[in-house]
Amino acid sequence: MEAEARSKKGSARAVGVCSVAFLVVMMVFTIYPILYTVFGSLKTNAELTSGGSFFPKEWQFQNYYQAFIQADFIKYTWNSVILAVSTMVLAVVTCALAGFILARRDFVGKKILLALYTSMMFISLGSVTLYPIYQLLQKLGLHKNIAGLIIALTGGQAVNVLLVMGFVKGVPKELDEAAIIDGCSIYGVFGRIILPIIKPILAVVALFVFRNTWNDYVTTLIMTISNKGMQTLTVAVVQLKYSVNAAAEWHIMLAGASIAIIPILIVYLLCNKQFIAGLTAGAVKG
Repeated sequence: MEAEARSKKGSARAVGVCSVAFLVVMMVFTIYPILYTVFGSLKTNAELTSGGSFFPKEWQFQNYYQAFIQADFIKYTWNSVILAVSTMVLAVVTCALAGFILARRDFVGKKILLALYTSMMFISLGSVTLYPIYQLLQKLGLHKNIAGLIIALTGGQAVNVLLVMGFVKGVPKELDEAAIIDGCSIYGVFGRIILPIIKPILAVVALFVFRNTWNDYVTTLIMTISNKGMQTLTVAVVQLKYSVNAAAEWHIMLAGASIAIIPILIVYLLCNKQFIAGLTAGAVKG
């Protein structure tokens, strides 16, 4: 018995050590790029491109001022805020409605629609869809309008719709039936019963959509070709490496990237509790 108990303790200790080691490795891989960007932004371009030490020999804080002026941060940050917030609101509304209908209503073609949504979680078409989307927006006259870019970035939201649907399924149907008996329509059931309960998962969806929209580069670059005034901060930051000089100014681009990280960090800090609550509630309901 003692030998068996020691064996179990040894196994538990080994599992604990492996878990800690795994978390440390993942933390290093997550934090290292951020530290490299921040310290690289404080180097000269020659020092950055030549390799050398991880820390800058001389701290070049003027890189941030130069990046701020060159990238016109106020203008492009405002564009990013409008785009990210609008896309987030549209995605949350559509995901909430779609998730509710898929979880609570039966209709013709529901199984096919769910199969398509599920397949989109595993199939990534990527840039293949950019040209047809741009052509569609052009025919609708939205290719030079930020509304077109919002629609393009909102997309189908397959993963988020399925998240909301799974959360709604965890809500007892008896609540819907009681509300209908009291005279609520389907809209009343959604607005008064379901919507308040699914707020945690909607907060998760909102944060995911805001982050993805804020960090998007390829779609935003393609969709703003015909209107440079619509460009977002991410596109403007990448453009910082192209200068009148022969060499690409990577240090200025990294300085711009470091500044661009700040808004999304602020959003995460403000929504951290709701985000964790949504994930935890979703795990419990699952």
